[in-house]
Amino acid sequence: MSNENLIMAADASLGLVVVSLMKGVVYRDQHPAVWLQLEEIHGAVLDYVRVMGLDLIIDEAEGYAFLRQLGEQDIDESAQQLPRLVARRPLSFPVSLLCVLLRKKMVELDATGGDARLILTREQIVEMMRVFLPDRANEARLFDQIDTHINKVAEFGFLKKLAGNPPAWEVRRIIKALVDADWLADFNEKLKVYRDHADTLV
Repeated sequence: MSNENLIMAADASLGLVVVSLMKGVVYRDQHPAVWLQLEEIHGAVLDYVRVMGLDLIIDEAEGYAFLRQLGEQDIDESAQQLPRLVARRPLSFPVSLLCVLLRKKMVELDATGGDARLILTREQIVEMMRVFLPDRANEARLFDQIDTHINKVAEFGFLKKLAGNPPAWEVRRIIKALVDADWLADFNEKLKVYRDHADTLV
């Protein structure tokens, strides 16, 4: 292969990986071809996205990669004028609550040393959330509300719906990057805040 063809192939690989990352999280199990190319050219990808004020986060152990906006302390003054490419997504109270509860479940799973995949049924998720939400007596409405929250968390890439009946969801391990150790350290305090918040809405 000529040098020109090699350059074109490298550019195509870089473009594929960067576009895939700009669209969302890249998972090793869901995007094996992109993941393989990312492993081969991750240095070039990192250099490319940093020009746009982004950082490349790769978790080899968990099998995911994503882009994160660089903090002001990580970029020079001229680059700080760049518009944000990765939008901040404000999470509602119920969606924040669900993320925290799912992260706690993952901690419990990891502590047992069991299955690496965390799979929960819709009913299990409902039971996790129901004590913190208003309208607990109206079960049909409660299920509809929690379905909405589940779908929103799935849109963020933290849940993956599995085929089958009854419905089940796999908790994607990238949630560890969202709900970090500092957040978990005061988990009980946060749950108290969430419960108090729910009680005011009853």
